[in-house]
Amino acid sequence: FFDVVGFQRSLSRRNLGFVPKMWRARRDAVTLMRTLQPSVVVSVGGYASMPAVFAARKLGVPVVVVSYDFVPGRASQLSARSAAACAVAFEDSPLPRAEVTGAPVRQEVLALDRTADRAAARRRLGVPTDRFLVAVMGGSLGSGVLNKAIADYVAAHRDDASLAVRQVAGERFVDSIEVVEPEAETGILHQVVGYEPDMPAVYAAADLLVGRGGASTVHEVAATGIPAILVPWSGAADDHQTQNVRWLSDDGAAVMMREAELASDLAGAIEELRDDDEARDRLTVAARRRGEVHRSGALAALIERVAIASSPT
Repeated sequence: FFDVVGFQRSLSRRNLGFVPKMWRARRDAVTLMRTLQPSVVVSVGGYASMPAVFAARKLGVPVVVVSYDFVPGRASQLSARSAAACAVAFEDSPLPRAEVTGAPVRQEVLALDRTADRAAARRRLGVPTDRFLVAVMGGSLGSGVLNKAIADYVAAHRDDASLAVRQVAGERFVDSIEVVEPEAETGILHQVVGYEPDMPAVYAAADLLVGRGGASTVHEVAATGIPAILVPWSGAADDHQTQNVRWLSDDGAAVMMREAELASDLAGAIEELRDDDEARDRLTVAARRRGEVHRSGALAALIERVAIASSPT
């Protein structure tokens, strides 16, 4: 809605437009808020949120910062300085006035029952019930290194009729992915899509997830209890994806794998979990234990409490 650009840490010509665009966006946000007269402003991070935060500060509207990465982004850190409260997903947050509320996980994901919803989800995805389904997600933009590692795994198991792989390759990569198409009855089922429109079905249908370490993925793994191998993106700011994944892996709730290990270790890790039902069950139990905070309703309660406190009596 507001025309802003992020501030680049390295020298960049884009930084020249940061201040004037932010100033104009703040002015527009003030105009909008004077019309809407909100009781509270909720910031979920990113520089696109900053004009609304600046406008709220000018007009005396309380701000709740919602930060669900282990390491808060720069915009969240700036917004938190004057926020009435910070809703965080991890304990020991560096943000001031932080309350652990869990992350804003979608209701359709929170409501999943992976056992009860499995058969219907597999019908929607076109995956037979008797196959072991590995779901692969490279994040919102896709991942070249993850796609390469999965391509090698699929090629090595092309004749495995008990296996299915649903690969969310990313729109920028999907046209370059070679789909392995052996005879349906005698080989692997390999599905490749650029974007996954039905993630609840994937979480319900899959036996194992291979994914990145973004906050949304980490918290949805915890909420659903899906067994997961998570690969933090090495280029993430402040290595925050590694910290996200450690929240699960240190508690036995996911397997963490470095990008440098993919080529040599991913296939073995998948097969090890595929052959060990009890290990997958342990991951599920530990992940769901971590995910209890997301089902508490604490995030909505905090926002409501701040809004009520600011309203005229």
